[in-house]
Amino acid sequence: MTQEIELEKASDGKKFIRKHWNMVAVFAAACILAFISAVYVFLWFVGNAQSTGLVPANLNMWAMNNVVSFVLSAIFWELVLIGIPVAIGAILGWQWWKRLPDEEKYNLFGKGSRSCRAGGAVSPLLFIAFAIKVYADGNWNQAIASWKLDYVVGSMITILVWIAAIFAIPAAIGVIWWIRHEMNKNP
Repeated sequence: MTQEIELEKASDGKKFIRKHWNMVAVFAAACILAFISAVYVFLWFVGNAQSTGLVPANLNMWAMNNVVSFVLSAIFWELVLIGIPVAIGAILGWQWWKRLPDEEKYNLFGKGSRSCRAGGAVSPLLFIAFAIKVYADGNWNQAIASWKLDYVVGSMITILVWIAAIFAIPAAIGVIWWIRHEMNKNP
């Protein structure tokens, strides 16, 4: 009985993607664009924070005042330049979703798997990746206080690129292949 319900939900999801593939593609592109834009805004902010004197370039010169003002200013610029457009896009998406017939939007997404509730493994993995990056750069025995802010932020961006190359690109290829495979099947 539960297998029939799961198959029905899966076919509802396939029907939804086939019927609204353009909106699914727009949503995916918007998410990717928002993420990339948020990274670029942060890099822009870090560069300007140093040049405008908001924070010292050397991390060992930072005081709690610098940390708090840096974090609050970063949040402000991310909200203004990324958050407002994303909120407008979310409102437009919600308006589109409300106009869908009830039989299309309900029971579209089944109960999440147990693996989607897993957590807590990301932070140690990011620390390990950062340690590998520091070692590869030859900064393993250098005092952390001598690092520049640009080095730390650049290392974090490099780690994000590594994560994208290792996980996101193969996952995107798999999802695109699956969607094309499902769309080419007979309805």
